[in-house]
Formats: sequence, C-alpha cells, structure tokens
Amino acid sequence: MPPFDQPPLGRPCFQLPRGARADAALALGTFVLVAVAEGQLLRSGEGSTPSLIASWLLIAAVCGALLLRRRYPVAVGWFTALATGGYHLWSDTDGPLVVVPIVALYAIAAQGRLQAAVAMAAAMVIGMSAGTFAGTSDINGTAVFMLAGWLVAVVALGTVRHGRAAHAEEEARLRATEERLRIARELHDVIGHNISMINVQAGAALHRLKKDPAQAEEALGAIKAGSRETLRELRATLGVLRRVDEEAPTAPAPGLARVDELAASAKPAGLTVRIVRTGVERSLPAPVDLAAYRIVQESLTNAAKHSGAGRVSIRLSYGDEELTLAVEDDGRGTAARPAGAGGGSGIAGMTERARALGGELAAGPRPEGGFAVRARVPYGSTGEPMEEGDR
Repeated sequence: MPPFDQPPLGRPCFQLPRGARADAALALGTFVLVAVAEGQLLRSGEGSTPSLIASWLLIAAVCGALLLRRRYPVAVGWFTALATGGYHLWSDTDGPLVVVPIVALYAIAAQGRLQAAVAMAAAMVIGMSAGTFAGTSDINGTAVFMLAGWLVAVVALGTVRHGRAAHAEEEARLRATEERLRIARELHDVIGHNISMINVQAGAALHRLKKDPAQAEEALGAIKAGSRETLRELRATLGVLRRVDEEAPTAPAPGLARVDELAASAKPAGLTVRIVRTGVERSLPAPVDLAAYRIVQESLTNAAKHSGAGRVSIRLSYGDEELTLAVEDDGRGTAARPAGAGGGSGIAGMTERARALGGELAAGPRPEGGFAVRARVPYGSTGEPMEEGDR
C-alpha cells in the first residue's frame, strides 16, 4: 500500500488551484495576455511614452485587483470596470483586459449580490454605448450588442452558481439537524432506559435491604448488569461519533431478537413481562428492527418509572407488509405523570421513530385501566420470512 502522503497509483496528481492560488493564477494569466499585446505595441514603436506608462500601470492595477475579488467583490468589480475603461482610452491596443471586469462580475453574482451585478453590467454597457456615440473606431453597435449578451450570460451563470451553493448549504444544514436529532433520540433511548431501570432497582434494593436481603442482592446484581450495559452502549455510540478505528462491537445489535433481554431486565424493577408473538416471524430491515426495539424499550421504561405497573404485555404481530406492536400495562395510566413532568421526550421520540419509517404510533390510557402504546411500522421493500433454523 502506498504511503498516506502520496497519491494512489493510477490517479492523476495534478489538481487545479483553488481559493487564493486560483486568484493569483488568474491575475498572472491575464497580465501575461495583456502584456503580450502591449509588447507588440512597444516593438512597433507606436504610442507615446506617457500613454505606455499609464497603460502598464492600469494593467498592473486591474490584474492585481483580482487577488481581492473574494474578499471585496463589489469594490473590485467597480474598480476593474472603471480602470479597464480608462485603459482603453489611454492605450492604443485593444488588449484582453476586459476579461478582468467580467470575471469580477461573475464573482459578484456568485455571491448572491444580484443588484450590484446588474448595476455594474449596465454601467459597462452604457460606457461602451457612449464610446460608440462618441465615434470611437474600435467600438461599434455590434460590439456593444455582443458585450451585453456576454454580461447577461455571466450574471446568469453567477446567479445559478449562488443558487446551487445555497441549496447545497441548506441541505447540509438539514442533514446535520436530522443527524443531531437522531443521535439525541438514540442516546435518550439507550441511556434513559438503563438509567431509569437502575434508579427503580436501586430504590427497590434500599427498600428490601433489611426486610429481604436476598431480593436486595438480586436488585443490586441487576443494577451492576444494567450499568455495564449502559457503559458498553455509550462507548459504542461515542466510538461511532468519533469515527475511531476500534474493533467492531461483538454484542448483538439492538433488535427484536433481544426483546427477551428487555423483559428480563425489567423483572428486578418489579415488572412481570409477557411477550406474545403472532404471525410469521421474519427478518426485519435494520431500521424497522431498531425502531421496534426502542419503542418496546421506552415503553418498559415508562411503565417501570411512571405508571407503578406490575404486569406488562408485549404483543408483536408480523403481518404481510407491516409490523404491529403493542405494549400494555396495568398501572395508573397518565395520572402518575402530569403532562410535561420531568421534561421527558419518550413518547415524542417513539412517535418520530415510527413516522420516519412511514408508520404511526398512539399512546394513552386504556379504558380498563393502565397505559398502552400501539405502533404500526411498515417493512418497506424488505422483510423476508425467517427460515425455521433462524427462528
């Protein structure tokens, strides 16, 4: 493998300059082109000395202004336009210096300053037209018409460039916002569930410490296992965020295959969990599997922390095109937790997960008592039935 500081074999190592280097290359190239034209005038012996001196000063000033076109685009644009006009008045050579204000005009339009670009283009056309009316032999109506067409095209291209850049920046902001929300939701579901279970189990251990040391020891063991699982998932999440080269996690990914572990982790918190599966079990797409797991996880957390429930029923129904799940408890419904208490976002996070996959989620108290969370998540284009061995 080639060293990291060398380009891979078979790929061109030449790259076009960018930023300040591109401006310097553009300024130097334009100066060379105009200097060649002026050099022909020097060799012919035509033109007065003051005219030649003024022409070379204007050439150097106009080309050098390109070095500042990104920092001061409008000022550079007007300066190059006026200085180029002065050059054509002083010099006897019709050199390519007019390229410089056109480049500056594009820079103005590309930064979204449409009014300044239109004003500068109009001033250049008016200046050319004034030269035509003044009877200048080098300028005629055809030249003015062609220049106007070029300027309109340059302004249009710069505006399109600005629109594309603004659209790309907005898409990047939206992606960053969605990623932050996804990470926040994932951390809430991962850490919130385990910490809530640890909190409930710690309270149970303190309550049973003197009355029933055996049950207190069982709760403390569950706290230890839960805290270890929390640390593992937190490190895995942070490792993904840091993009470090660590070994791949050996623990199974969160999914409905681990729903029995969730039920077992809720037992020390005083919950008796029953899981009912109907339909033909199938291999779910990773986003659907993770969303279903997190919905069940958050529902168990709410049941243990807020409802005072003793029994929870988890129903998983595998349909032909979607997964339907329901988590119901026999607690106190929403009476134990007023709206907005604790500032939690569990139900909102579950709803976002379901809607992001084209599904829906409803949560609320049951008429017969307790609380229920019901969700429907489509499989999408995948979701093949599981083989008997996989099951």
